[in-house]
Amino acid sequence: MTDLDRAATAIRDGDLVVYPTETVYGLAADALDANAVERVFETKGRERSNPVSLGVPDVDTVAEYVDATERERAFMHEFLPGPVTVLCERREMVPDVLTAGSDRVGVRVPDHDLALALLERTGPITATSANVSGRPSACRVSEVDTEIIEAASVVLDGGKTGGVESTVVDVEGGEIHRRGALGDEIEDWLAEH
Repeated sequence: MTDLDRAATAIRDGDLVVYPTETVYGLAADALDANAVERVFETKGRERSNPVSLGVPDVDTVAEYVDATERERAFMHEFLPGPVTVLCERREMVPDVLTAGSDRVGVRVPDHDLALALLERTGPITATSANVSGRPSACRVSEVDTEIIEAASVVLDGGKTGGVESTVVDVEGGEIHRRGALGDEIEDWLAEH
């Protein structure tokens, strides 16, 4: 069994996995399993009021989990896969724990072959950095906090990542919530559309 297969099995079993993206290393769990998502919060020491994003393998799959507007879909086709998290209205199957009770969820389609291969095997996973809250994000497996490594069933090493976190954007509101990679391009798109 490959590391990728072991990682997919771990996620299906409700366990945690560390995985690379084009930005930083992420901490994955089954995003539709409230207990698994709760483990992500516990492991990171993350405030329950701070939502976690949902990772999917492609833009078409996004529609299964969110009710995206025409403008949001146009934006996603322009920027995803890529280092962008798009806030959209969630569908009923997305658990409250993931969104901190909000009716919106951040959606991410990473531009990284290993992350996409994992997503194709698992369905939606949590898309949050693999670090204890308040500590720096990791660009290499060797930089991932010990607490995260110990809690993960599988660690997928994809080498060095890009290092700049994703830009979080509310396309409908025309607002950037966290400026990261592609910030200028996203700002320009929002102004023009």
